[in-house]
Amino acid sequence: VISMAVLKFFKGSNILENNMVQTQASSAGCLSSIIFVLPGMLMLGYWQGFPFWQTTLVCAVGGSLGVIFTIPLRHVMVVESDLPYPEGVAAAEILKTGDAGSGEKGSNSKEGFKLLLSGGLSSGLFAFIVNGLHLAGDGIAFCFKAGASIFNLSTGFSFALLGAGFLVGITGGIAILTGTVFAWGAAVPVLSFLEPASEGQDIASYANSLWVSKVRFIGAGCIAISAVWTLLVLFKPLVNGIRMSMQAFSSDDSSRSRDFDDLSIKSMLWLTALFFVIIVATFYNFIESAGIEVEYAWLLVFIATLIAFTVGFMVASACGYMAGLIGSSSSPISGISIISIIVTSLIFLGVGSYTGVFETEGGSKFMTALAIFTVSVIIAISSISNDNLQDLKTGHLVGASPRLQQIALLIGCVVGAVVIAPVLELLYEAYGFTGAMPRPNMDPAMALGAPQATLMTTIANGIFSSQLDWTYIVIGIVVGAIVISIDLFLKLSSNSRLSLPPLAVGIGIYLPASINVPVFIGSLISYVILRHIRKSKLTEEDKENAIKDSMHRGTLLSAGFIVGESLIGVLMAFIIVLSVTSGGSESPLAIEIESLSSFAPVIGLILFVLGIVLLYKKARFNK
Repeated sequence: VISMAVLKFFKGSNILENNMVQTQASSAGCLSSIIFVLPGMLMLGYWQGFPFWQTTLVCAVGGSLGVIFTIPLRHVMVVESDLPYPEGVAAAEILKTGDAGSGEKGSNSKEGFKLLLSGGLSSGLFAFIVNGLHLAGDGIAFCFKAGASIFNLSTGFSFALLGAGFLVGITGGIAILTGTVFAWGAAVPVLSFLEPASEGQDIASYANSLWVSKVRFIGAGCIAISAVWTLLVLFKPLVNGIRMSMQAFSSDDSSRSRDFDDLSIKSMLWLTALFFVIIVATFYNFIESAGIEVEYAWLLVFIATLIAFTVGFMVASACGYMAGLIGSSSSPISGISIISIIVTSLIFLGVGSYTGVFETEGGSKFMTALAIFTVSVIIAISSISNDNLQDLKTGHLVGASPRLQQIALLIGCVVGAVVIAPVLELLYEAYGFTGAMPRPNMDPAMALGAPQATLMTTIANGIFSSQLDWTYIVIGIVVGAIVISIDLFLKLSSNSRLSLPPLAVGIGIYLPASINVPVFIGSLISYVILRHIRKSKLTEEDKENAIKDSMHRGTLLSAGFIVGESLIGVLMAFIIVLSVTSGGSESPLAIEIESLSSFAPVIGLILFVLGIVLLYKKARFNK
């Protein structure tokens, strides 16, 4: 949106330039997900700051590998797949609507712009009222007990998630709701029955603590086995996609279809070799500084590099699929982080025992740090792969060259990586992280929580000290296997008309209900509109045209919802940073009206319902 506004001042600007800007910017921004794990090095006490070159190289190489690993997946997951890619489709609609040369003229173009604008303004205003002025609640919850069991019915209020749900569709929405119902309608009640809350304890906070400490690990286990299953399902089409790409590269440029215009196999191999050398050097520098014997140091370098490449490719595939299914912003990167740290720590536990590293002074801390450092590469890979297939989907819809987009993504990764280390160091020096303060006498209340990094460090420590409870991860794997079986049965019995995507169920268990429920509501709106059209007395041709028109209008409004809330989020973050750094509060624009505070959730609910009505009325078919 910003690039569209700026490039309008330059003669000859077009939709492809705008697409290239958002492609490069998004890849640079996604590397910030490294904060999910790297602060753990400070919490562990292994680092006293963020070394520039090690941090930069980990981010640059990991991000670039995320681009390379998803190039073979593009044709399978973007061109031939029916995955919705919510943000990618939304971005394409915004670009088409804002481009004067996109082919839309007159009333159609004006109507599209009005839908986009109305979605953006309504979503932005709602987000400002909720997160800026604090006059309305951002969700509502009803918690109650049935015997010793605790049930919690809740939803968040978000126009952006509502729009994302509309784009996701009913299949993904039902799967996510299934996971949510399992988490809050089965797992939490059973666990609270087995481990009742103490007398006088707040039942809502206790239920949430059970979900955070136990149920989310069930979700992580479900995501893990679902990710492996997804890889197995995608293996044959992936091989076919690579084969077709290689055939396309062997043809001359004039006959090559845009669908296969990726970076050449030769370029990918050269880049992979370059990144391999850089990551080997980075790992060796990290390991050698610990004083490990040379032969064991090279063994650890080999193992760390192998993990980064193999696990990295697996999570790239899983993250690309999840981003296509539910969207990049809702894709559970932290769940992938949990799986990655568990796998990596288990491997290093065996290697460390074999080499005798644990018997040396500080050996356990070093191996824990090495596991975290290795996973940081995997997180960089997963965060980029989570986003760049969205960008490539946008490019596919607006007619961009995938090859040029992939080059832009690689440049964005390098530029973003250079910025990450100084920013993390600045945050550390200004606020510190929970359990890792740069100076004595700093206010711990101001420390950044970094909950994912804390969790990663806790899991790694638990594995190396043999104190990690595997119960809930194993339960999650069993649940995932059951869901996979149900999905297969539904597909076989309905000729693939019905399905229950296992990854989406795992996401529903892992993510909070405040995210999942609005997504489901959005998908339900889409389903109701489509069902209304299909039940109408129109001819088949008119039905298809009506469906296309309704989905187009709904997509534009949903895109506006996503953009409006996102822009207000960026604006509010900027205002809060200015306020905090100048000694102000974290809610500088909040209006405190005591008589309204108890009604804030109700006000939020009313406004959210208005958003639902707006989406339904604007997208529905009017005969």
